[in-house]
Amino acid sequence: MTIRILLVDDHPLVRDGLRARLEAMPQFDVVAEAGGAAEALEQASAQTPDLVLMDINMRGVNGIEATAQFRERFPDIAVLILSMHDKLEYVSQAIQAGARGYVLKDAPGKDIVVAIETVMSGGIYYSAALARQLARPQNQDNQLTSREHEVLQHIANGQSNKQIARDLDLSVRTVETHRLNIKRKLGIEGQAELIRYAVQHAQFEGGKPE
Repeated sequence: MTIRILLVDDHPLVRDGLRARLEAMPQFDVVAEAGGAAEALEQASAQTPDLVLMDINMRGVNGIEATAQFRERFPDIAVLILSMHDKLEYVSQAIQAGARGYVLKDAPGKDIVVAIETVMSGGIYYSAALARQLARPQNQDNQLTSREHEVLQHIANGQSNKQIARDLDLSVRTVETHRLNIKRKLGIEGQAELIRYAVQHAQFEGGKPE
């Protein structure tokens, strides 16, 4: 069965690329495009797509608000978010608005295909990077000690182990141990992921360090 798709993104070049990728596969038919929420709703009414591939960042009504409008007006049309944003609050808001999945724009091209097929078969799909974050326990920061919170704040500020050791009056080895414990408690593997987590989540009582 052919899946009829409506592309919603306010960048024509992005839509062109998505259309070319999707229409190269016989199971997909891009029946319409839209650069914003109002146009998307009009196209949905006229073209009756099976699925909407929706960006979040759009002028005027954003993709999350547009998703809620689709759920209200066209409950039988599935909405799949395709976004550059990987913060879990966006994912949560999108799912609450009625989205059936969330794919990152920098994910492998095959992810979009798998996501569409999963959603159209009744499932919910998240990009692998998001799925790993969602699998972690909630309120992870509560697992950290006060000293580990301090170290995380300094990591968020881009400081090296040596700089953190100097500022907190610790040995470099102690700072390295704190880093290892933070990664273990948060289920984080690499340094790059730790830094990204710190930047996104190190918002404690004093905010980010100066």
